[in-house]
Amino acid sequence: MSLTYEFTAPRRIVFGSGKRRELGSLVATLGQRVFLLPGSRALEQSGEVAATIDRLKQAGLTVERLEVISREPQVTDVDRTVQQMRSLEPRDGDVLLALGGGSAMDLAKAAAAVVAHPQADGIARFLEGASPKLEVTREVLPIVAVPTTAGTGSEATRNGVVSSPEQRAKRSIRSEKLLPRLVVVDPELTLSLPPAITAATGLDAITQLIESYISRRATPMSRMLALQGLPGTCEALRTACRDGSHLPSREVLAQAALLSGLALANSGLGLAHGVAAALGVHADVSHGLACAVMLPAALRFNLPCRTDDLATISWLLLGPAGDSPAQAAQRLIDTIETLLLELQVPRQLRALGVTREQIPDLVRDSRGNSLSGNPRDVSDAELREVLETVW
Repeated sequence: MSLTYEFTAPRRIVFGSGKRRELGSLVATLGQRVFLLPGSRALEQSGEVAATIDRLKQAGLTVERLEVISREPQVTDVDRTVQQMRSLEPRDGDVLLALGGGSAMDLAKAAAAVVAHPQADGIARFLEGASPKLEVTREVLPIVAVPTTAGTGSEATRNGVVSSPEQRAKRSIRSEKLLPRLVVVDPELTLSLPPAITAATGLDAITQLIESYISRRATPMSRMLALQGLPGTCEALRTACRDGSHLPSREVLAQAALLSGLALANSGLGLAHGVAAALGVHADVSHGLACAVMLPAALRFNLPCRTDDLATISWLLLGPAGDSPAQAAQRLIDTIETLLLELQVPRQLRALGVTREQIPDLVRDSRGNSLSGNPRDVSDAELREVLETVW
């Protein structure tokens, strides 16, 4: 592990149950007009969007509501949001607030980047793999991230993930300029999440913490964050799925998600996340669910080169059991598989609608930034073998 590294993070993070009630005064320190980007219609139906607007207006802020896009953002979604924002003539003193899950925050980052560059006609040329590729060279509107799920950690990262159905790929826009200026994490916002979403997002956070810890690009600070975020997560996830109103469990998971975002933003990830991106494109599998299904297989593949690290995680999560590092690492993998069973999360790709004929496409399209952080090199043949075992 190199002792030469950088660390990036949002400028201000406010964490705690009930903190959303301070949102108006917090946002007022950044501007006077707020573009509000709600991440789902469920937030509208629950009254949270209306409550957020009231808090902002009570602080003397003007609010411009943007269209709800309740899916992982696609190129067309970003471009449509950009058109909306440009029609409202963005200016100094404006703020872009994303209220929702990781998709809302990804959409906000991508839209903010395009809006900041008047010559850009859309997001496509900012994404990885574009030729010629545009860089984010201008300051974007201050981004405020208010997560309503506990999983992606997107509130703490400098990238936004965008899908391109035409190219059958997910690509990221990356820039330190896209780091949120303000993050407000209120675990109470996750109390209404149903068990299935709680499980998928919670397993995403656990996967991110583990993969960032064992990543070949891990740093002392990212590993420290991962170790701080992991304790209690498995039990908290079980409890939250049984009793969604159990606030202490929601708090553990919200902190795990936040710390996972801070860790992965500075370390990268690995095999599970690399394949998850391809599964989202080719089989429309939600990101958290894809990570959950792939995690045990990814851990087994990386076990030979990260036995001690996985043992450290095992002892931290499960307590000492007098076992050897190899036994402790295997105990961690067994525990993850048991957790999937308890939460009724499918353990095979076929249960998610993936066909065996799609495996070659998954192998080809898993080779993105996440897979490059995997601690062990992965050949196409090895990746295909891993997918066959999970199929």
